[in-house]
Amino acid sequence: MDKLQIRAQQILDEITKADLKLNFSEISSEVQRLEVEISQPEIWNNPQNAQTKIRSLASLKKKIDPWNILRAQVEDILELMEISEDLEDEFSEQIDAFEVELEKLKKDLLFDGEFDSGDAIVRITSGVGGTDAQDFAEMLERMYLRWAEKNDFKTEQIERSIGEEAGIKTSVFEVGGLNAYGKLRSENGVHRLVRISPFNSGGSRETSFALAEVLPKIATPEDVKIEEKDLRVDVYRSSGKGGQGVNTTDSAVRITHIPTGIVVAIQNERSQTQNKETAMNILRGKLLQMKLEQRAADLNELQAGKSADWGSQIRNYVLNPYKLVKDTRTKYEEKDVEKVLNGEIDGFIYAFLENSKN
Repeated sequence: MDKLQIRAQQILDEITKADLKLNFSEISSEVQRLEVEISQPEIWNNPQNAQTKIRSLASLKKKIDPWNILRAQVEDILELMEISEDLEDEFSEQIDAFEVELEKLKKDLLFDGEFDSGDAIVRITSGVGGTDAQDFAEMLERMYLRWAEKNDFKTEQIERSIGEEAGIKTSVFEVGGLNAYGKLRSENGVHRLVRISPFNSGGSRETSFALAEVLPKIATPEDVKIEEKDLRVDVYRSSGKGGQGVNTTDSAVRITHIPTGIVVAIQNERSQTQNKETAMNILRGKLLQMKLEQRAADLNELQAGKSADWGSQIRNYVLNPYKLVKDTRTKYEEKDVEKVLNGEIDGFIYAFLENSKN
């Protein structure tokens, strides 16, 4: 029983360390303040402000509630150990479960960036490799959507441009949930695929590339201020597969941020107003990412213009002559390629996060 008590106390010690890092008392005070504000009827005089505060409250509670619940459970077990010495096996199982939960919560401490806890906007673009690259882009799209589903994240398709023969040219979608951006930012970069091409009758091995851009979704426009004079907005008619028209009105929108040269274009079958709003959200994400990473001198890495070709990849997916997925930054690898392409990418995500802290 003494060993179990020591293990339980070690869990409490780790929770105390997390408390010091996150400042539970400060977060709890902010939760109480927001709860009081939200309970006031007049808050709904400004629905947008009310929704922002509700999202903030939910995010803060998700940060500390699991830690407080775990602490209460461990303290209860320690009390029971003092009066029920004949339940050692049951206590051991409980401590095992608590240690698993602790490791999960400790991983969450890696998400300490300003916007890590928020939603993400993901843009997949096919690169060098023709039809194979477009097929690979669709494979990546499926991988991230499967990953989101496995992690109970909500997704919403914003735009999708289908390739001429197979796959996709581009896909833009939102991923919503706690730490969505913090996790997916590890995927930002060029991905490389090596395989026997299913589109080549000669059965030759082909290399293709696709770009994954991951941007923070800005909950409030005030986080990134954009002057109207710095924008050029062009509207045009949407085009579909093969260039055919899909819309009889000028609903497609292209926004150019003149000071940086960043261009965002959205063309789907929504209204011009919706497309402009979506394009502005993506532009804010790009500008914020540029600010956070302080890479104003390297704008190519923030735009779809980032070269999706040889030598710039962050990860290799090899299907032939052997099977291996390997991250070039962390050296983390998985031999089960199908598992990875089915959305099992947490190993790559956490290897990147832990490596970035070193």
